[in-house]
Amino acid sequence: MMKTFAVNGAGLGLRRELLPSLEPDNVPEVINFFEVSPENWIDIGGRLGKIFRAYTERHVFVAHGLSLSLGGPAPLDIAFLRRMKAFLDEHNFALYTEHLSFCSDDRHHYDLYPIPFTEEAVRHVAERIRIAQDILERPIALENASYYVKPPFAEMDELTFINAVLTEADCDFHLDVNNIYVNSFNHNYDAATFLHGLCGDRIVYGHVAGHDWDKSGMIIDTHGQAACDPVWLLLELAYQTFGVFPTLLERDSNIPPLADLLVEVGHIADLQRRFGNRSGIAPCTSERIPPVPAQVEGASA
Repeated sequence: MMKTFAVNGAGLGLRRELLPSLEPDNVPEVINFFEVSPENWIDIGGRLGKIFRAYTERHVFVAHGLSLSLGGPAPLDIAFLRRMKAFLDEHNFALYTEHLSFCSDDRHHYDLYPIPFTEEAVRHVAERIRIAQDILERPIALENASYYVKPPFAEMDELTFINAVLTEADCDFHLDVNNIYVNSFNHNYDAATFLHGLCGDRIVYGHVAGHDWDKSGMIIDTHGQAACDPVWLLLELAYQTFGVFPTLLERDSNIPPLADLLVEVGHIADLQRRFGNRSGIAPCTSERIPPVPAQVEGASA
């Protein structure tokens, strides 16, 4: 049975640097939906606010949050959630997703940190998701996050933790294949095996992005480069395994001309057409559909 999605096709993150190259009435056909981080737009008025309204009135948008801090120890910011609800309603966002991470404790941090992989953390995050969903009056989809220091006191691995949170919260999944590649390299696990273990039946859309190399030898999830071949291969493997799902190109820094981004968005669309006859969505089981491509095995190689 074919799964239906709130958005479809290939998307692009709408950044202010792209506005001079785009017109809300003349968006290239290859872009089926846009994504923004609502924190960057929620209080914007004036001319820029009117431009944003022109886009959201004419095109499908998804919201990818940065500051809900679902894994944090501090109480959820209820006032912020109410403002967020009003913003999402005003612009008719099709989806709202957040990172499986935290960014605040006794103060706000301008970075995303990993949550300890423990049973207590699973219950903590799931309860906060339920509270947030009740206030927002819409579901939240969780994105697998990149991280650079292994969480302390781990009782399980990253894959088990992600699946446990999705199951306990009974929420949707936002799959970022670049984050899988980054973590697999930095923490020395096999990216394809990890991807095969995820709850594919919960995916609502995906991300593909690029990254940078740090002088320490780690990969940093900057969204500042074009996606590399291993990341594209992971996206192919995801389509083979879970069926085709909506997928968006992230680019947050070092933003090139729009034409360059459209090449990558077009590559997403090409892969979706190539694997579009695969409609099955793999559930959370040990049975896996395709063999693992040799080029993706051992992503840390």
